Amino acid sequence: MKKIVFLLTVFLSISNLNAQTGTEDIVKDWERAKAYTKEYLDAMPESGYSFKPTKEMRSFSGQVLHLSDAIYGFLGAATDEKPPVGFGDLEKSADENKASVTAKVMAAYDFAINTIKKYPNSKLGEQIKLFGTFDLSRAQVLNKCFEHQTHHRAQTTVFLRLVGATPPAEKLF
Repeated sequence: MKKIVFLLTVFLSISNLNAQTGTEDIVKDWERAKAYTKEYLDAMPESGYSFKPTKEMRSFSGQVLHLSDAIYGFLGAATDEKPPVGFGDLEKSADENKASVTAKVMAAYDFAINTIKKYPNSKLGEQIKLFGTFDLSRAQVLNKCFEHQTHHRAQTTVFLRLVGATPPAEKLF
């Protein structure tokens, strides 16, 4: 009986290790997300960067700068790496220049990718209090950040359609 329990414990431990996502896999997803977001930025004509579907909504530029601000905020919290810009500063800039906004958004993705690349897998399970409110592991914070950027990028599909531009094809892999 002890052998069975031991073998079951070893099997479950190995299965659990294989199921965990390390920083290499996380980086691959972020690199794909960066490329996909760049396709969205490229698809929007310069004139569309100031487009707002309704007066209550962010502009296209506001959406992607908000997405970038959040990348800095979440990644800084998850890894204790100090972001190069203050939280919310990109969106507050009200920048609507296509080249400038694209550079700012790509810089946020580069910050995420480079920060995650050098982050030790062994620390991903550590618990932190995100934004002083949410008890999450560092890996969960990275996942929440990825979810957030996906959410806001997806919203820009509608912006592209409304200005007559074609959104990029889905990029799951």
